Amino acid sequence: MERIQLGDISVSRIVYGMWRLGDDADTSPGHVRAKIEACLDQGITTLDQADIYGGYRAEELLGAALTPALRDRVEIVTKCGIVAPMGRHSAVTVKHYDTSRAHIEASIDASLRAMGIDTIDLLLIHRPDPMMDRAETGGALDDAVRSGKVRAVGVSNFRPWDFALLQGAMETPLVTNQIELSLACLDPFTNGDLAAVQERGLRPMAWSPLGGGALMTDAGPLQAALDAVAEEQGTDRAAVAVAWLLAHPAGIVPVMGTNSPERIARIGQAARVTMDRQTWFRLYTLALGHEVA
Repeated sequence: MERIQLGDISVSRIVYGMWRLGDDADTSPGHVRAKIEACLDQGITTLDQADIYGGYRAEELLGAALTPALRDRVEIVTKCGIVAPMGRHSAVTVKHYDTSRAHIEASIDASLRAMGIDTIDLLLIHRPDPMMDRAETGGALDDAVRSGKVRAVGVSNFRPWDFALLQGAMETPLVTNQIELSLACLDPFTNGDLAAVQERGLRPMAWSPLGGGALMTDAGPLQAALDAVAEEQGTDRAAVAVAWLLAHPAGIVPVMGTNSPERIARIGQAARVTMDRQTWFRLYTLALGHEVA
């Protein structure tokens, strides 16, 4: 599978998202390890985590499955900044954001312990924080990279002005913005989110590339068109929907989340789907519900 650069970090063109890891009936180390191996068999080497996933348990589940040899074969992305009254934060009374230096540093240390690793390859601030002190947050991220605990930093769900505000207070470059992006979430193509990432010469990551499953379970003209392309190319609807993102010149990096071993084994098929401009716009038009102006 193709590799792509997020700053100095090389990641697989498709990333395996682990936000549902704790939802599986089997969360044993062996089962989690089998999922990772299924990804590696396709060249998918990058794993996407967050401290809050699985009620603050998903990182631990990954850590229990990692062996030293397996750790050397993967890149680990994780996120911090959301504080919810569960898990390690069960005493919290209200869900909130925290991008203070103290919280970022404590979150990094907690994530390293939970996953049993020495370095986080890419740390993202999970959500824009309306209480963010950009100098404090930026300084904490700069220091995290200097310390060697984190190799690179970025953000998630930031609007262009949030990104610019934080980057302006940092020495270390932010290497990506992970945003919701799919045929079921088209706004970033026209509201400036995708353009802002491209303007900076960065590659965006896309969470929920299958629209939270709606592209798979719903029935309509868009789904019928996805199925038609899939039949032509000997693949499935999910592969075509992801290939639609891969075809965009922004170099979008889809983050795929599923617990099904069968679906995990098919994730890489998206990289083999060809998508010309007319097919891309046919799907885009159907997703919009009207032709372009």
